[in-house]
Amino acid sequence: MLATTSMARRIGLLGGSFNPAHRGHRATSLAALDALGLDEIWWLVSPGNPLKPRHGMAPFEARLRSARHLARRSRIRVSDFEAEVGTIYTVDTVAALLGHWPRHDFIWLMGQDTVAQFHQWKDWRRLAGMVPIAVLPRPGYDGAARAARAMGWLRRFVRPSTTARSWTEWSTPAITFLRLPPDPTSATGLRLLDPSWYRRSPGLTAPPSPTLS
Repeated sequence: MLATTSMARRIGLLGGSFNPAHRGHRATSLAALDALGLDEIWWLVSPGNPLKPRHGMAPFEARLRSARHLARRSRIRVSDFEAEVGTIYTVDTVAALLGHWPRHDFIWLMGQDTVAQFHQWKDWRRLAGMVPIAVLPRPGYDGAARAARAMGWLRRFVRPSTTARSWTEWSTPAITFLRLPPDPTSATGLRLLDPSWYRRSPGLTAPPSPTLS
């Protein structure tokens, strides 16, 4: 079981398949870390996303090592928390995280492309009431994200990006659209270029990242 700590931190949570992890994940995470005044960002590598097909999904260990390789020498920490505690849905993962680290302040990070699917997530309104949400830019998705079905409900809870560093003072639900330099790198595009990336990825030889604490 992961260790707990009494030291409170401001933590950004970025979940995903990381199939593979790439420079866009890293660059956008580091920009969000600064924009939100975070102590760390935790990449939560999913064993299996219920909304994504299994076809083309690399083995979990390969994706985990890929993420560890990309996160090295930064304040990004990579976790297999979902695999460890056996959660599938984000709302259950966040509930478990809040239980393990009650002193930490957590904010959920999601890409603009994911906002369009948010209404399909299990108990998504309850999730929005548990932690604030920060939306990360993805080229070409700004209009679709703001017009997403879930935004019909979330729109009343939008906070200006200029107040993003004050997110720990917000009452939930709360969502903000961060203004960050977009990165066009796409995991889908990388897989099209190299479907067997996980067989040759340098991340396969990367040492384990530190345990979350």
